[in-house]
Amino acid sequence: MTDTDQAALLDSLLKMAKSAGAESADALIGRSVSLSVGERLGKKEKLERAESQDLGLRVFVGKRQAIVSTSDFARPALQELAERAVAMARAVPEDPYCGLAEPGQLATDWPVLDLCDRSEASEAQLTELVRAAEDAARSVKGVTNSEGAEAGYGRSEVALAASNGFFGAYATSHFGLSVSVLAGEGTGMERDYDFSSTVYLADLEDPVKLGQAAGARAVRRLNPKKPKTAALPVIFDPRISNSIVGHLVGAINGAGIARGTSFLKDHLGKDVFAAGIDIVDAPHRQRGLRSRPFDGEGLPTREKKLIDNGRLTTWLLDCRSARQLGLVSNGHAARGTSSPPSPSASNVHMAAGTLSRAALIGAVKEGIYVTELIGSGVNGVTGDYSRGAAGFWIENGELAYPVSEVTIAGNLKDMFKAVTPADDLVFRYGTNAPTLRIDGLTIAGA
Repeated sequence: MTDTDQAALLDSLLKMAKSAGAESADALIGRSVSLSVGERLGKKEKLERAESQDLGLRVFVGKRQAIVSTSDFARPALQELAERAVAMARAVPEDPYCGLAEPGQLATDWPVLDLCDRSEASEAQLTELVRAAEDAARSVKGVTNSEGAEAGYGRSEVALAASNGFFGAYATSHFGLSVSVLAGEGTGMERDYDFSSTVYLADLEDPVKLGQAAGARAVRRLNPKKPKTAALPVIFDPRISNSIVGHLVGAINGAGIARGTSFLKDHLGKDVFAAGIDIVDAPHRQRGLRSRPFDGEGLPTREKKLIDNGRLTTWLLDCRSARQLGLVSNGHAARGTSSPPSPSASNVHMAAGTLSRAALIGAVKEGIYVTELIGSGVNGVTGDYSRGAAGFWIENGELAYPVSEVTIAGNLKDMFKAVTPADDLVFRYGTNAPTLRIDGLTIAGA
């Protein structure tokens, strides 16, 4: 379906909604195709292909709204959908903050972000990647078993139209490769993994290197010890350091701020991180995993420093949360076909620091280098933080031996202030951070 076809279909649906009694409305088309392949020990365990199309309609009658969705694009079905949506809107309670964006807020043009690889991956291509990754991982000395490898491809198309005059459409693609293996024998076995996720197939990491890295990581974790219980520095590997940034993103979501359920609700304009720390939301990154030319309500998206030299500069706002807070949306709405818009970040990263990873570790007399986090013990209301962890004991500035069955605990307010970033930022995920050191965390071990 071309952009012209989608625009005509959505325009027709919006007219149906108006005829049924809606005062305003918006509609979203989502179409996707995906293919995934999985193998374990050289044998096929998974082959899945899916195709879908959905259409969501949101209508407003006064300060009441309703949302309905369908996969049937035939005109009679859409007519019924519009009538049902309006009937539902008339029956629900009022929401004083709902409504479309004002016409003057809408995006009128947007950048081309190179978000879609038009070459669809075949089963044979994905199988070749899977086999190369698992074979490389199993070839590492000390690896004794495999949990398998998977590769996947997906393409999505989105088109949004609203009665305030907005129409926009874009497509995205996604490729992924992962492998997980075990080292050791019996009760002494240890597991580790590696993965790569990109917009273009050509940008995926080499499957052999990926597999070798997964195997080496599993072997390094053999014969772990429990560390002593103490308050010590903790260094987060880049594979999991982005979780710290993720906790910030969750804490500045406008919906939570409006409800008063965030531990940062009173910190706008205040120093949340140490001086020199910048955290950036970059929706226009070329081939970014979460890039978007406009937001879920048709507003323009722009790069923004969420943290500027340690100071919290903004909330993540959609139109509804902005109205609740007496503010204006800053283009962070995301949505699906069956739910209203809600605030969401795009590509977020913490800027690199000036110290090397080696220097960050070298300055630690005793501490832990964390490579895996377990569980989700984070309280978004208080900021209390407690996670299971595994990694390596640091002794006199060197990684001494593997550790496991560790709990690290603190409060995110204190942790943010104590973050020191290394200079090794690499953009691999939707949320990225370099190696991070956080001093003074409580380590519960033996």
